[in-house]
Amino acid sequence: MNEVVGRDDLLLLTLDTLRHDVAVELAAAGRLPHLTAHLPGGTWEERHAPGNFTYASHQAMFAGFLPTPAGPGPHPRLFAARFAGSETTADGTFVFETPDLVSALAARGYRTVCIGGVGFFNKQGALGSVLPGYFQESHWEPEFSVASPTSFEAQVARAEKTVAELPAEQRLFLFLNASALHQPNWFHLPGATREAGDSRATHAAALEYIDRHVGRLFSAMSSRRRCFAIVCSDHGTAYGDGGHTGHRLGHASVWTVPYGHFFLEPPT
Repeated sequence: MNEVVGRDDLLLLTLDTLRHDVAVELAAAGRLPHLTAHLPGGTWEERHAPGNFTYASHQAMFAGFLPTPAGPGPHPRLFAARFAGSETTADGTFVFETPDLVSALAARGYRTVCIGGVGFFNKQGALGSVLPGYFQESHWEPEFSVASPTSFEAQVARAEKTVAELPAEQRLFLFLNASALHQPNWFHLPGATREAGDSRATHAAALEYIDRHVGRLFSAMSSRRRCFAIVCSDHGTAYGDGGHTGHRLGHASVWTVPYGHFFLEPPT
């Protein structure tokens, strides 16, 4: 990562609330053609989330604690704040002196941009301003929210505009929190109703919706130079698993998340 940082653009795409099992099933069934075209081996890596809800997980990720591989560790990290005694900082780790990765990248000349989704990024109060406040530039509109059936399309359009407005030589770190998978998501499945509510099936339909539009985001982020992309969930969510519904709880459906990182190559 010490070679990547400063050379490539960077993308962190969190698919908020995405369950690992749903992501794996759809990939295996060929229902995520645009995502699996980039995932190593066409498959998601199983990892454990650093938090069980959006705020906690993103605070950890912005400090360099991305979801942890599910197998026994220790697992070297891509990014880490300098911290005495760290067992996951390795030779390839990008080590920074600031308290968070976002400000570290800004110090290395990156334009840091947040495109928010769920309420913790809406800047409508003190709590909703903390996470976007890490960035030099942040965007949130009602069209990006969990209530919008076209949220991801609107977020991608904002990302395309951001890239188009940058000088060619300006490096970019773009963070996008996709809200489409978060409840409510029933409107992504044809025939589903508000009264019936959300389900594992509507959750899957929301992921297929994201896949239909993610290619535009990848194209924009690789339009100027190579981009290193991280695509993952921040936590999962329960749909009756073990009697649980939702997240901010300790259940495998919540702490087990899909993860992938890869390079997006520019057009030749």
